[in-house]
Amino acid sequence: MLSNQPLFYWLLGYEAQRKRAWARAPEGALKDFLSVSFPDPDTPLNDIEILSVDFETTGLYAINDKLLSVGFIGVTQQQISLKDSYHQIIKTKDDLCADNVIIHQITDQQKEQGAPLKEVVEALLKALAGKVMLVHFARIERQFLQQACLALYGVAPPFPMIDTLMIAKRQLDKKDVAYDPSELRLSTLRHQHGLPNHFAHNALNDAIATAELLMVQMSEMSDNNSLTLHDLLL
Repeated sequence: MLSNQPLFYWLLGYEAQRKRAWARAPEGALKDFLSVSFPDPDTPLNDIEILSVDFETTGLYAINDKLLSVGFIGVTQQQISLKDSYHQIIKTKDDLCADNVIIHQITDQQKEQGAPLKEVVEALLKALAGKVMLVHFARIERQFLQQACLALYGVAPPFPMIDTLMIAKRQLDKKDVAYDPSELRLSTLRHQHGLPNHFAHNALNDAIATAELLMVQMSEMSDNNSLTLHDLLL
């Protein structure tokens, strides 16, 4: 496929998108993030710096819903770096509904004491520069982060991502048998791979849980020693 070729990557892929977004971005955190080249897709996965990221939100639709909290943690050479961890609740104007509080355990009082969206996004962009974002169910993180950047900077940049949900889906699709979509939930996949239960719906906890899942998924791949970023990149 053309999309597998280096020429495609540089002309039409993430790196080309980065350069175009950099040219449009105003001075500041986003332009600084975009000034650093994305990792080459042919780089061995063990040589890639990864940032495992999770968002808690008021809903599933980035245009109408809000970011509630952001958590992330660094992963290098299949080791989780606790010193590179971050968790922050975001201050928003709207009151939370009861369902939000039940799921995320974030109250209106905590939200009122949170940090401004710009401060949290800037911290994430700084940590993410030159790295690949790791998530579980990329649509949420990609859409909410791009919408936040659009609101703050007027530009919706590209974000190279590895998605543990998509890794699991590809493995199930290869078996060519029907499966329940619930099998792709983070907690279910962790259980299937023998990982312990974790306190879900906390952004940092879920970022750590996703990083642990990726390491197990990689270890179970027959060609794990020769994996490159291209093998897992969305």
